[in-house]
Amino acid sequence: MPKVDELLENAEIKKLIEENSRKIVLESIREALDNLRIDIKDGLSGEELTNKIDNINQSIAGLIEAGKEHNLIKVINATGVVIHTNLGRSPLPSEVLKGIELVSSGYSNLEYDLEKGERGERYSHLEDIIVKITGAESAMVVNNNAAAVMLILSTLANGKEVITSRGELIEIGGAFRIPDVCLQSGAHLVEVGTTNKTHLRDYENAINEETAAILKVHTSNYRILGFTESIDSDELSSLKNAHDIYVIEDLGSGVLIDLSKYGIEYEPTVQDSIRKGVDIVSFSGDKLLGGPQAGIIIGRRDIIEALKKNPLTRALRVDKFTISALEATLRLYLDEEIAIKKIPTLRMLTYTNKELYDRANILKNKLEKTGSNLKFDVIEVESEVGGGSLPLEKLPSYAVSIDSEVISTEYIEKRLRKNRVPIIVRIIKDKVILDIRTIDDGELDIIAKAISELES
Repeated sequence: MPKVDELLENAEIKKLIEENSRKIVLESIREALDNLRIDIKDGLSGEELTNKIDNINQSIAGLIEAGKEHNLIKVINATGVVIHTNLGRSPLPSEVLKGIELVSSGYSNLEYDLEKGERGERYSHLEDIIVKITGAESAMVVNNNAAAVMLILSTLANGKEVITSRGELIEIGGAFRIPDVCLQSGAHLVEVGTTNKTHLRDYENAINEETAAILKVHTSNYRILGFTESIDSDELSSLKNAHDIYVIEDLGSGVLIDLSKYGIEYEPTVQDSIRKGVDIVSFSGDKLLGGPQAGIIIGRRDIIEALKKNPLTRALRVDKFTISALEATLRLYLDEEIAIKKIPTLRMLTYTNKELYDRANILKNKLEKTGSNLKFDVIEVESEVGGGSLPLEKLPSYAVSIDSEVISTEYIEKRLRKNRVPIIVRIIKDKVILDIRTIDDGELDIIAKAISELES
């Protein structure tokens, strides 16, 4: 076993110290030696041990490089789940990165009014464009939709009652439950109707002098089918003036474009809620909208101003990176055709069958040219929207299947997942599946390289 002092005098190690630091190299030397000791305990043969000692400089260099790797890294989503919560939900448009670079590499006018030469408001950078797109009176943004609902209820219904249908008492992700959010906000939840049926009279009969609002929650991550009835926002809005209460709507996934024209199940748009007279609406920025994580709140100006004054707002506010990313994403929505083309989430959802088939064949050809002994086929599959959006929607898609008589499916999946740029796949009928819907054109060569190295 080489000694630490001896290794520190080695010319290659000295070069590593110059390029990194003595402390980092020393830690890597000790880790490399500890690994050798473990190998000896595990019964490594003399020949293998000698080989490892001879190559210890490379091991030390590898440990140094591994230490530089970030924990949060890029992965390739080949699962076909477009809004994949475990993989960071919606990828951002390339235009977003330019704005983030500008505001992060120097100072910005985050809370400075350049016209007046005095302190400004961070929400002003987004309000005008959100209002223009949605038709609302005013808008503000917090760090996610759960925070948005919490802030709204805390401001409008603290110590008061909020009426919600039993069929809308949703849970998303295990941490966001409507009853729990109501409790934390200080509002008292009043449940009406049944799981499958809630009538307008159920809401009306529950209204009393303690009622502050009716909360309508869009069941974005599940559907109740069969003998059902629910009340639309415009019907609820008819109650607010008669009883002097608010109508609040949590849309969950904020969709700004009617996707039914692209062959996807209709999902209520944000603009629909405003037109139906809802007082205040909240939705996510990183789901169907295709932007960064954010909770967007739109509605009556007087309510938005009250929300801004709530002490919770400071704890829930967004930073300059989110504001920049969201503004850049929203600007693409000023032209629907551009939004569909440039926002990755919308582009992936609206691919035609021909586009998917052609792209799957391009990937298959690239994989076959690697000289691999694996078998590749283009097959029909079903993709998913994901992210708790459109749970019943199955999107016809194409994928490249990978099969082998020598290498196990589990081995292929693991090697792809452990690739330098990890490739996350699905397994269907004991075959690895690469769904082309969620694979970017720029990632095809990365996948081909990973496949070429599978049998090495």
